Amino acid sequence: MSSQEVVQAQERDKNSRGKNEARRLRASGRVPAVVYGAKKDSVAVSVDPKQISKILRSESGHNTIFDLELGTEKTKAMIVDWHYEPVKGKLLHLDLKRIAMDEKIRVKVPIHLTGEAVGVKQQGGILDQVLREVELECLPADIPASLNADISALVFGQVLRVSDLPHSGSVKFITDANQTVAHVTSVKEEVAPTPEAVATDAAAAPAEPEVIKKGKQETAEETPEPAKK
Repeated sequence: MSSQEVVQAQERDKNSRGKNEARRLRASGRVPAVVYGAKKDSVAVSVDPKQISKILRSESGHNTIFDLELGTEKTKAMIVDWHYEPVKGKLLHLDLKRIAMDEKIRVKVPIHLTGEAVGVKQQGGILDQVLREVELECLPADIPASLNADISALVFGQVLRVSDLPHSGSVKFITDANQTVAHVTSVKEEVAPTPEAVATDAAAAPAEPEVIKKGKQETAEETPEPAKK
């Protein structure tokens, strides 16, 4: 999905890269990144983390196609990888890929289930969503923000598969079409055994074998002879 969002990137100094430079960039309010793709050399850049966070929080998320400005160059790009600081949640680094709008790409799109399944509402089952995203191939402009499937008619024992997901003819599934997306399963309850059942099991259990202590038993033949003087 395309966006009118514009991300301005600044090329980093080739002679001053490393952890220290990355810390300096973050302290100045920017985040290090790498731009590659479209049969061009990769370029180390820095970007505004606020612009990137806005894109990641949008409806299409990391699949958003935006305009990347680097010097006099302006190209379409998307976020393909990003890393957060685990404690404070700040962006640490990201990878940006140049996109050719006339070439198909592969992306992963989230699956959203809507409605309440009959198997849950009327048959007492529970919904189990096995697959939460699907990989597909299409032109950048045709990337859907998500695939929304209405499961209202899903009954107990019925399976929603990848092939059942609504999609346009411009999208090709890479994920196996027969893979299960969701189904309604039964609720398994553990029933405590009754006292009668416990007594019956105890009576049916084999008696413990008598433990025979190992050791040499003294017999008349084994009585030691008195020592000779």
